[in-house]
Amino acid sequence: MTTISPHAASAPATAGSGVASVAEWLTTTDHKRIGRLYLGAGALLLLATGAISVLLGIERISPDREWLPVGSLTQLFSLQRFGLTYLVLLPLVVGVATAIVPLQVGARSLAFPRLAAGGFWLWLLGAGLGLFAIINNGGPGGGNPRFVELFILSAALVLAGLLATVVSVVTSVLTTRAPGMNMRRLPYFTWSVLVAGLGLVVALPVLIGNLLYLYISYRYQSLSELAGNRSLAQWAGFGFTQPTTLLFAIPALGLLADTVATATRQRLRPRGIIYTGIGLVGVAVFATVLQFPATLRPGFTSAAFGDQLSDLLPFLMVHGLPLLGCFVAVALSAKGLAAKPKVNAPLVFALFASLTLLGAVAANAVNHVGDAALGGTTFEEGTWLAVVFAGVLTAMGAVAYWGPKWWGRTMSAKATLPLALLAFAGAQLASLPLLVAGFANQPGGVFPSVENVQPGVTDLVVNFNYSGPMELWNILSTAGHALVLLAVLAFVALAMRSFLKGEAAGDDPFDGQTLEWATTSPAPFDNFAEVHIVKSAEPLLDLKPANRSDA
Repeated sequence: MTTISPHAASAPATAGSGVASVAEWLTTTDHKRIGRLYLGAGALLLLATGAISVLLGIERISPDREWLPVGSLTQLFSLQRFGLTYLVLLPLVVGVATAIVPLQVGARSLAFPRLAAGGFWLWLLGAGLGLFAIINNGGPGGGNPRFVELFILSAALVLAGLLATVVSVVTSVLTTRAPGMNMRRLPYFTWSVLVAGLGLVVALPVLIGNLLYLYISYRYQSLSELAGNRSLAQWAGFGFTQPTTLLFAIPALGLLADTVATATRQRLRPRGIIYTGIGLVGVAVFATVLQFPATLRPGFTSAAFGDQLSDLLPFLMVHGLPLLGCFVAVALSAKGLAAKPKVNAPLVFALFASLTLLGAVAANAVNHVGDAALGGTTFEEGTWLAVVFAGVLTAMGAVAYWGPKWWGRTMSAKATLPLALLAFAGAQLASLPLLVAGFANQPGGVFPSVENVQPGVTDLVVNFNYSGPMELWNILSTAGHALVLLAVLAFVALAMRSFLKGEAAGDDPFDGQTLEWATTSPAPFDNFAEVHIVKSAEPLLDLKPANRSDA
């Protein structure tokens, strides 16, 4: 394949007026700017939804005391689930992929750059309408029919915008690679983006189609108001829970492999098996396409052999293979750390993100074992939060790693490393106590399950009673949310200060191995002054005299 240079192009940045600079951002087709728009908007929405998560956590600490109006709980839980999934997790990952994948594959531009830019603005429009609808008693369980309709339509717009950008990124990987870069020579991060992107190209249209069906049914009163809200959870709930959301965090595994290779200054092997491990996580898409939970029924061990087989085969495919693949990818990447790596913040972020994702994939498998009786409890919510925070840690690590290619300046390692530790500790505190509380049958959030949108059930989510330290688990989870919020806020402030006034970065500040480090920092509008010929999976490493012998 050869690199392509699409005709759609905006002029390179100039030292013009402030108005001109804003206009350039609004009309940009530069993939680096489009990606940063996603990252910036996702970070702001993360801070907002993080604050809501803290409020909901406080409400759960004392089940016998109400801090928030009961009538607002359904909307707050819906806002948390919708916001953290499609306004934070997926946009952050898509933003990183959009900003860095063309650089990694040696392309001068993103394929279909106007499609990617249009996707961002469509996502932003849908996000605004969706938030407006939920605030006005729309969304799952909402009591205002007009705003329930608006929420369904806005959710479809959000997904359509993200899908447009994902299609552009996937097409870039398939069609704009530098000469000599076959599929076996893709950087690990680009491979993980391709796996996640292909899964999303298959999964998101299914969810969009369901939402449009619900919108038409609800709009033309073929469903009653209450039935419409139940149907929203029943027919679209699979898009807000596991295993669908596992697809969104797959790039964490690619970031880990890339940062391990960079930190050890060695070629990370075995490449094909790591590729396979990452690819197996994408098998989770079958559950989304078929809308089939693949659950082991209660009393599985005493069921007839035929019934056991009918449960076990889909369970192993949808939940077992992703768990195996995630473990293989993390284990083989972490094995490279035995080569005495130079520890840096991006590596720590990537390791924490991958471990968090591995825990989420394992918890998802447990959640679909019928005898565990975890349905409708906080166990699913804890698993979902682990996936979300795995994506957040990935985005933070990616900004620390590739920020020099976008802004030309580096973040202080001494200041960034403690934030990685703080964010990881917060992620574990936010999710693990909810897993434990799930085994105690504490009711979970209200969006994914049909039963949770029935009248009166929302109140049970914050009014419950069981033996054990109820307050302890919910205090720890709330503290975890607060720590993540604090870490993200500090990281955003540090990034803004570093990339505006920090130390200038060289072209290759981390001594990398892939093509993004072969161009200047910051990268120019068309990325590369010349097209690079790729001869191995580590093209930049080949150019370094000390490593030519092991090419």
